[in-house]
Amino acid sequence: MLKALAGICFLHLTTIFFLFWATIDDAWWFTRTLYTDLWGKWVMENEDNVWVYMDIPTSYRKDYLQVVQAFAVLSCLFAVFSLCVFIFQLFTLGKGQRFTISGVVQLISCFCIMVALSVYTDHFHRDEKDGWYGWSYIMAWFGWLLTLFTGIMYIILRKRED
Repeated sequence: MLKALAGICFLHLTTIFFLFWATIDDAWWFTRTLYTDLWGKWVMENEDNVWVYMDIPTSYRKDYLQVVQAFAVLSCLFAVFSLCVFIFQLFTLGKGQRFTISGVVQLISCFCIMVALSVYTDHFHRDEKDGWYGWSYIMAWFGWLLTLFTGIMYIILRKRED
């Protein structure tokens, strides 16, 4: 039982790590001379080959960008809250009951990162042909998959009777 509990906590912590990494790191979109994330962009200066931080381009619609930022941050917060609820439920749930509240909170986190990724995919870099999505974007999709898996797992999981 202790190994299963450690595995579940490790999986949940991995999920939280992916979500935070995707939200904070600077690699959502790349080209040869710039890369962007949810908070800014970096452009390479030709003379020195030095990356320079700049504000998000004005071509990005601010309302969509704020939706992506807000839902990415909310996803991180709900994932952390879900882990806290899970640990709380370990000590308060009766034998044989399900971890439904933890699962629902984790599925809310899954929904939040899915909204952020969907809006980003649909509204940004649509007409740019020379770029590609970066590892932070991919980690956000891994985070979505893990939050979905752990949310469903928590809803199915029962507290053992031994």
